[in-house]
Amino acid sequence: MFTSLFRLAGIAASVAFVAMPLPAQNVGAASGSDTTADPIRTMVARLDLARYRATVKGLTQFGDRRQGTARNRAAVDWIEAQLKSYGCTNVQRITYDYQPPPPRPPRSPEEIARLRARFAASPRGAGGSRIRGNRALTGVNTDSLAQPDAKLRALDTPPSVAGERQEVYCTKVGTTHPDEMYIVGGHMDGIGWGQAANDDGSGTALVMELARVFSSPDVQTDRSIRFILWNNEETGLNGSRAYVAQRAALQGKEDPPGSGKYPEPKWLGMIQHDMMMFDHGMPKADGTVSKVQRPEADVNVEFQSRSKFAAEAQKLAWAFADANETYATDYPATVGQHMTNTDSSPFEDLVPAISVRENERGAQIGAGWDPQWHQPTDVYSTYSDDDFRLGLNAAQTTLAAIAKLVGANLTK
Repeated sequence: MFTSLFRLAGIAASVAFVAMPLPAQNVGAASGSDTTADPIRTMVARLDLARYRATVKGLTQFGDRRQGTARNRAAVDWIEAQLKSYGCTNVQRITYDYQPPPPRPPRSPEEIARLRARFAASPRGAGGSRIRGNRALTGVNTDSLAQPDAKLRALDTPPSVAGERQEVYCTKVGTTHPDEMYIVGGHMDGIGWGQAANDDGSGTALVMELARVFSSPDVQTDRSIRFILWNNEETGLNGSRAYVAQRAALQGKEDPPGSGKYPEPKWLGMIQHDMMMFDHGMPKADGTVSKVQRPEADVNVEFQSRSKFAAEAQKLAWAFADANETYATDYPATVGQHMTNTDSSPFEDLVPAISVRENERGAQIGAGWDPQWHQPTDVYSTYSDDDFRLGLNAAQTTLAAIAKLVGANLTK
């Protein structure tokens, strides 16, 4: 998750969410016996908790997968090999150059005084913060010795080097409208001296599992779907920004003319997945967080109300909530309007864009609801079956929603 998310005091504002209760009759729907009459239900049933866990675990073998390192490049290679093994077509890479910005010069005493005065006059500084309840400290761990596992610490030690970056994508080509597509993404890089299991191995594994299901030879879609695993999210969404810069102008252009092939189909929507598994509730008064998933855990679907496509993005978000209500097995969905600082952001003024995740992006993560965020504890062994099941329910939600949007069907 983008590291500068909460550098400014006012960013962590309360987000108004509308809960979508899950009717009792829908619990266990995805594993129901009658899948033949509903192709979407059949596809959702092909998602499996053990497979999802195994994909997350496979990603954690590369440590934190920090961009600009050999471990990051090895993870990109592994992701590409996995997608090909699923039968994904058109597995390709985006290549771009990343040069980190120069270090910021120290603030002058005058600038520090101005910032303090601005904070004191803000609602938060004046004691009127819109954050409700307890808060805990958040930040990025930069202390290698905070990682007690010597083997993992050694794996995460080599630093990032500026230069060429790559990210992998594959495409399910639509049969009747190959020139239109939905983009389904998650970021594969991480930081914090852990394994980046949740941030964002959980989102990367979700996208890979969807690619596997949609690549089944009996699955056919009217419109195309692109599954992409962004790089450089943690440095400022650089991988998704590079994609937009390189590909936006190519949308809907047949190449070569008359071939029926569209290297960059027209974007119909972009769906990002960033941290899928940990929803243990508000920190206690002492700053600690419950060890177990809260009973009211949910799948959060966010759009940005200030974007140029706010109305369309809101409609897309509610389509995901509807899909969750019908097809998810355990956890309900919520919809909120403050999507921010994730790889859907570069798309939000170009196409309807939403983010699917574990918690409210601004208020809850900013208030310390996830103590593993960018910490050495973001490792595979931290998470329970209930945590992984929350990620699986997000996968069920996205698969069902996208399947309906692209007109998915089964040919056998």
